[in-house]
Amino acid sequence: MFISNAFAQSGAAGGDMSSTLMGMLPLVLMFVVLYFIMIRPQMKKQKEHRAMVEALAKGDEVVTSGGLLGRVTSINGNHLSLQIASGVEVQLQRSAVTQVLPKGTVKKS
Repeated sequence: MFISNAFAQSGAAGGDMSSTLMGMLPLVLMFVVLYFIMIRPQMKKQKEHRAMVEALAKGDEVVTSGGLLGRVTSINGNHLSLQIASGVEVQLQRSAVTQVLPKGTVKKS
């Protein structure tokens, strides 16, 4: 009276497989959208930054992640010397450079 009858599922596995695939489809689509919107552009940006840092040369005018503007005076491996004013040089890692400026942007003081 209060308990309903339980019926066994049909033995057709074809319908069960397609419902499983349809259930996974939104998850797969979300991953694809996430890849093209977030992951791929970030990887492209990292690749461009790596190429810029490897192409640094003496005399380049750069901006660092800390906001310093200066001229590269020497490069030693992963470190470089940056002249930020007359007689003032700082040492920093190459990866701290965020932008290479056009020549003549940094004024001599």
